[in-house]
Amino acid sequence: MAEPSFFKRPSPLTLADLASLTGAQLADPAHAGRVVSAAASLDRAGPAHLSFCENRKYVAQLERTHAGAVLVNERLEPSVPAHVPVLRVAEPYRAFVTAIRQMYPDTLRPASWFDNSGVASAAVVHPSAHLEDDVIVDPLAVIGPDVEIGSGTVIGSGAVIGAGVRIGRDCSIGAGATVLCALIGNGVVIHPGCRIGQDGFGYMMGARGHLKVPQAGRVIIQNGVEIGAGCTVDRGALADTVIGEGSKIDNLVQIGHNVVIGRNCIVVSQSGIAGSSILGDGVVLAARIGVSDHAVIGDGAQIAARSSVVGEVPPGVRWGGSPAKPIKQFFRELFEVERLGREGISKLRSNASGSRDEGQT
Repeated sequence: MAEPSFFKRPSPLTLADLASLTGAQLADPAHAGRVVSAAASLDRAGPAHLSFCENRKYVAQLERTHAGAVLVNERLEPSVPAHVPVLRVAEPYRAFVTAIRQMYPDTLRPASWFDNSGVASAAVVHPSAHLEDDVIVDPLAVIGPDVEIGSGTVIGSGAVIGAGVRIGRDCSIGAGATVLCALIGNGVVIHPGCRIGQDGFGYMMGARGHLKVPQAGRVIIQNGVEIGAGCTVDRGALADTVIGEGSKIDNLVQIGHNVVIGRNCIVVSQSGIAGSSILGDGVVLAARIGVSDHAVIGDGAQIAARSSVVGEVPPGVRWGGSPAKPIKQFFRELFEVERLGREGISKLRSNASGSRDEGQT
């Protein structure tokens, strides 16, 4: 049985094409006509593969690679085997990503996994919904009343688009996702299993029971946002929940009601952002971060993994810990606790040894 492949075979590129595409310099112009037809890591690459190296940690792999060509910087070029053509570039990984985006274009945005075109007969589309030309709706998807969907958008199998939702052009709504009370821009990717626009978690708590607070807001997702599989984005209570242009959300992230996420933010897996928090532009939240309600994180701030954020974080800083604080302070405190622990253990051992000596006398 042939090895299965889930994407189209990449179009072959000559090394001259790659040099032009990435801005790299081909070290030996005699190799300009050589063709690569795929990409692979250094240790798995063969003569038909393009690879790269920009970290000295992988020099041993670079020295043994059988790649058809490698993207490297000047510092690592001497470690390339003599038989492997060199594409010299200042940022090899960035150049490699540019190349494989050209080679594997169908990986960049999910298509119909049913190989469908148009609206499948097994989909359910309300008569009042308006779909522009070239919208793809896979089997068992449900599109409610007054929905508007722009051209080039794909709605996956089993997805549910609630009444009045607006979805822009060239979007992808993954299989099994639900989208309610939302306005979505162009070029947005929502991966399978996401839950967008459901109730926020709002209750007035009391001994006689918890009184549900109406959640009458919306979810606004701006152009170019990508939301990973299994994420949940609650609609606002009175205001809107907003995810800014170009932001990327990893799998399994919870975004609470009234949260505002700025442009070009990164939120990594298993993080949770509680209600009414604000993230400025370019904020990075690493994995498993908890952001308390009404927190404010300034533009460009970076928060280390497993941190908890309470209150306000200034722009442009790197914080970590629980509660989060400047990263250098966090590490100093961590090292101090470790030092005190070592001294305490040493003192206990010394006292125990002295007690035994006294007992023997």
